[in-house]
Amino acid sequence: MLCQFTVKNYKSIRDEVTLDMQATSISEHLDKIITDEDEFFLPVSVLYGPNGGGKSNVLESLQRLVAKILKPLYASEDYYGYGLSSSVISPYSLSEDRKNEPTEYELFFRTDYSEYRYIVKVFNDTIIYEQLDRKKKETNRISALFKRSSEGIELYGAFKKFKVNDDLKDTLSLLSWLGITYGSNELVEDILNWFKKKINFLNYSNLEEELRMAVAKNDNVKKLFLQMMKEMDLDIEDFRVEKLADNKIQVMTKHSLDGYDTELNLLEESSGIRKIFGLLPFIAQSLVCGSTLIVDELDAKVHPVLLRYIISLFTNMSINKHKSQLIFTSHDLSTMNSEMFRRDEIWFVAKGNQQNSQLYSLVEFKNTKGESVRKDAKFDKQYLEGKYGADPYLKRIIDWENVNGQS
Repeated sequence: MLCQFTVKNYKSIRDEVTLDMQATSISEHLDKIITDEDEFFLPVSVLYGPNGGGKSNVLESLQRLVAKILKPLYASEDYYGYGLSSSVISPYSLSEDRKNEPTEYELFFRTDYSEYRYIVKVFNDTIIYEQLDRKKKETNRISALFKRSSEGIELYGAFKKFKVNDDLKDTLSLLSWLGITYGSNELVEDILNWFKKKINFLNYSNLEEELRMAVAKNDNVKKLFLQMMKEMDLDIEDFRVEKLADNKIQVMTKHSLDGYDTELNLLEESSGIRKIFGLLPFIAQSLVCGSTLIVDELDAKVHPVLLRYIISLFTNMSINKHKSQLIFTSHDLSTMNSEMFRRDEIWFVAKGNQQNSQLYSLVEFKNTKGESVRKDAKFDKQYLEGKYGADPYLKRIIDWENVNGQS
């Protein structure tokens, strides 16, 4: 489970921003939050804001961090997913000072056994600083596991027995190196399994690779996926995956009408069905495996009714039994209301005067009078009116008559 993520100096993000998945002490939808060790976390978070405001950069910065850690682990494996994701971490480029400073991350995440705090600073692919701490759930005690700085590498506690090479490359994270060298260690495995299996990013750019990841061999994932399609009144009863030459695949869908069964290649289906096959298996996988799924522009993939359905799967705790989370960006205002979201689940990204992206939640937003947003407010209406500081529309509309030389 993702608890909190902070990034500083990444692309349009100049100053430190934090996406906090810990539930605040507000009264709405108390039955729709995750309980873990007497603490409360959000099952969903949605980022709104204008095009070019930096929403995608917030999610992308996290994806780049995960790719930075995982790519060395899969360098010699036939692995799909992160192999397609860049691990290049670029600083804020509109300031000479920031261009020469590292990108900084702080990540809090939980496994079944512990909560971890991971800090890393990266500049030009070089690890400048790295630190990992652990808090055991049963004792609530915080202990250091390692620290890496210009002064060297220090290992503590359960990691103290490990031997670190003096010639460890400065482009390789210590976390990655531990996975390569001591991957069978129970503690190392617990940490890296979170990065491998408990946080996933949906990439829309390649349908075949999406399907390769999404159409899992897990029978429970397939069962839930088919159940979801049935609830959506789609006439697909089953599907199968064929392996072709050159490591390609094709998906065949099964239809039944008046006792007649037939199969279609997924490429023959409508674009809407193909989109569903590129998305819903990931949703099912997250719900079955208890992972955090991160999707940029989720609303571009689905109809608003389906979007509401997907959100409800994560906020219904009788369905979301494994503490799954969904984090996504959106422009869809039909879901921006108090029925769908708590105020701490709604986030805005907007650019400041220096073209730097700022991130803040609806629950912490205050107007010029210092007043908070009421839980029964019309969120979508106030957002369209620009009251939340992240106006979705252009501030100035071009006068096309003057542009065309007309009076």
